[in-house]
Amino acid sequence: MKLPGLILALAFAATLAAAEPYKAGDKFEGFACKDQHEKDYSYVGGARRIVVAFEMGSGKAANAYFEKQPAAFLDQEKTLFISNIHGMPGIGRMFALPKMKKYPHRILLADSENFLVRYPRKEDHLTVLTLDDAGKVTAVDFVNPKKAMAEIFAGKK
Repeated sequence: MKLPGLILALAFAATLAAAEPYKAGDKFEGFACKDQHEKDYSYVGGARRIVVAFEMGSGKAANAYFEKQPAAFLDQEKTLFISNIHGMPGIGRMFALPKMKKYPHRILLADSENFLVRYPRKEDHLTVLTLDDAGKVTAVDFVNPKKAMAEIFAGKK
């Protein structure tokens, strides 16, 4: 294999490795996105857990739980809530985004094709990444948001 081909192959392999889903022991990477109020958000560290809703149903159930908590709940729990809106049709956005703006908690919006590529996924569940103080993933859990939201914060998940 010639040098340019080898470099290309190594770059491709590095890209594939970078796209592997998070697992225990991985360093959680920083990211930038917007929240439901269209404000820029950049994560550089400090979270204890990351909660991700891939589907509308799990997102609605999580929002219903968070809405019943004090306004500073997610901050106090050092938790980020990310909702996948990539691929949501325009008509859906027309109704969903204004509703999201009414919630007192911050919802980070995953609105690009590859934003959630590293987050493991299980249908109809939330993905919960637990992080240590150094920003390493210590656990990856899948939580049914209609049955086990409180367990996330009780240390059971």
